[in-house]
Amino acid sequence: MQDWLTLDGRPTLVCGAGGLGKASALSLAAQGARVALADVNSENLDAVVRAAKEAGYEIKPLVADLRTAQACRAAVSEATALVGPPQIFLHAVGRNVRKPVLELADGDWEDTLTLNLSSAYWLGQAVGRLMVGQQYGRMVFVSSVSGLLAHAHHGPYAATKGGMNQMFRVMAREWARYGVTVNAVAPGYIETDLTKDYLDKDNHRADLVSLVPAERLGRPEEVADAVTYLASDRARFITGQILYVDGGRVLV
Repeated sequence: MQDWLTLDGRPTLVCGAGGLGKASALSLAAQGARVALADVNSENLDAVVRAAKEAGYEIKPLVADLRTAQACRAAVSEATALVGPPQIFLHAVGRNVRKPVLELADGDWEDTLTLNLSSAYWLGQAVGRLMVGQQYGRMVFVSSVSGLLAHAHHGPYAATKGGMNQMFRVMAREWARYGVTVNAVAPGYIETDLTKDYLDKDNHRADLVSLVPAERLGRPEEVADAVTYLASDRARFITGQILYVDGGRVLV
């Protein structure tokens, strides 16, 4: 265990047990954090708990549908009961509807904004209240290069990530005096179980690789490394920043 990141014993809430949430939860637990992991999918939770156990760590699962303010606040309360008031928080919840703007239904827009952005606000507010009260906190949101770049077929998704970027900056500004840092990681094209089917179709993988100066797709563990750093005291004077983990995608 690398103790230089000073996560040993830190109560942690990770929301989202998909590819990036899973990798990040395992990375944080590997550094000694006491992790509660929330997700609506119990199978995803079980898979992460098993992976942690096999690696010699423990992650506490929490089944939660985070699409209402009440559910988000309840999840924070339940996580507090499981591991203690969060000193580290990661929001890794989101979805994308890959349709042109003119083909989007009202529900596509509303559902994406609720899950991606409103849950980030509700959870961030609830956790932020606890962190401000204890005069310490490390908060990280999973944003995206889509918050900066105008990708076709990403209308609602891009809107949520752009909105998230400004939202967390306001949180960072308001809470800095209380010892709470708020940052985001913005992944580029990452190969996860959730994106595999899309990447395998119609030459999408090759097309995306061609846009990345590093000439490859990213791995979930590379995003998790950035999350773990921002969650540590090594990043104590970094707040309100977006760390792009993209192999140079936003450079071109």
